[in-house]
Amino acid sequence: MRTPARWSLGLLLVATLSLAACSSPAGDDPGPSPDQSSGGAYPAVVETKFGPVTVQSAPQRVVALGWGDAETALALGVQPVGASDWLGFGGDGVGPWSQGLYSAAPTIIGTMEPSFEQIAALRPDLILDVRSSGDEERHTRLAAIAPTIGVPVGGDAYLTSSDQQVRMIAAALGQPELGEDLIEQVDSAFQTARSAHPDWAGLTATAATRTSEAWGAYVAGSDRVIFLERLGFAQNPAIAALKPNEGSLGFSVDVSAERLDLFDADLVVAFPIWIPTTDITEDPQWLAIPAVAAGHDVVIDGDLSSAYSVGTVPGILYALDNIVPLIATALA
Repeated sequence: MRTPARWSLGLLLVATLSLAACSSPAGDDPGPSPDQSSGGAYPAVVETKFGPVTVQSAPQRVVALGWGDAETALALGVQPVGASDWLGFGGDGVGPWSQGLYSAAPTIIGTMEPSFEQIAALRPDLILDVRSSGDEERHTRLAAIAPTIGVPVGGDAYLTSSDQQVRMIAAALGQPELGEDLIEQVDSAFQTARSAHPDWAGLTATAATRTSEAWGAYVAGSDRVIFLERLGFAQNPAIAALKPNEGSLGFSVDVSAERLDLFDADLVVAFPIWIPTTDITEDPQWLAIPAVAAGHDVVIDGDLSSAYSVGTVPGILYALDNIVPLIATALA
């Protein structure tokens, strides 16, 4: 199934197929986040790749830098005073599923190369960098400003899972039980979708994308693949056999236009990155993929592609509500 042509505005996908995102500073210091109190689960110790981090008391000034970290904090009832807008939403830097949760706009911080001076000026007492590059130098500089929750133990660049992200941030914010409630919401939503479509179990799927420079596909461990696996699909073995390219930070592979046959699976889900959707849907080589020729493709853009990519609890729930009917139609 192919969606109408339009620009995929609002989807700036970091480090995917050599596309780097960089948000610009915006806004004044919004002051302390309102009502940052928690259930009193302090001191909290959060295990990270860089060692345990102890949060002594409920933080009042949180800066959320990792991919989706701000949306996760908001879902847990905490409003960051500074945040990174990885997907280029603008405004408060969150998707429409998290709009209206700020009472004061956060200062927008750069993504891959944040201004440490700008972060320090916000006087944070906690920094969230949970779904990030896992770069030690970056972590060291952030930790010199405030206690920093980095990637999980054994974690890799941008491959922090949704559950890990929720649990680590919930622990740091003194809301472990609420974190488990959020995870249960997602688990239940996926279970409902799988129960409604038992015929999807074991079908192969490709999670693909295209930029102005290249085609690509996502590998095991990335949010887009995990999303499809939780619906019952198995990753396309032709993609699983490919080695991630060096510029992808480990979660995607480049695929040449001449080898789009590698995308062929029972289902192909694709989205454009800063190009017209028609650059996918009207490409002759795309149309020649057997699955696409049979109509077993879903091309998404705009808010839906952002929700599919962001991997936060509210984003996942939004994506499920909107993409499951499209998949059902494509596979009918």
